[in-house]
Amino acid sequence: MNTVEGRLIIAFLVGGALCGIAQILIDKTKLTPARILVSYVVAGVILTGVGLYGHLVKFAGNGATTPLTGFGYCLAEGVKKAVDKDGLIGALTGGITGAAGGITAAIFMGISVALVFKSKPK
Repeated sequence: MNTVEGRLIIAFLVGGALCGIAQILIDKTKLTPARILVSYVVAGVILTGVGLYGHLVKFAGNGATTPLTGFGYCLAEGVKKAVDKDGLIGALTGGITGAAGGITAAIFMGISVALVFKSKPK
């Protein structure tokens, strides 16, 4: 499936499967969404560290990098590149550098939504 449509279908199916697994965990276990979120990020870091998540990213593209596991992948890749370039100090700076675009987008969108909508107390 090297066509654009084929790649889109693969990305949709892989990203949907990752999100579907999270939804099943929310519905069928006593895990809180916050714990599932953290578990997904940590799983992305671990799978990247052992060299598995990169293969999924090559196969599924944005279907693998968009969910929370993809954020873990960005963190781990950033650390790996920074350690190669800067040594041990890269372990402290690489994660933020690797995920800076996603962090910036999240902050920008959060502020934008807060300015447009008014929150109501429960």
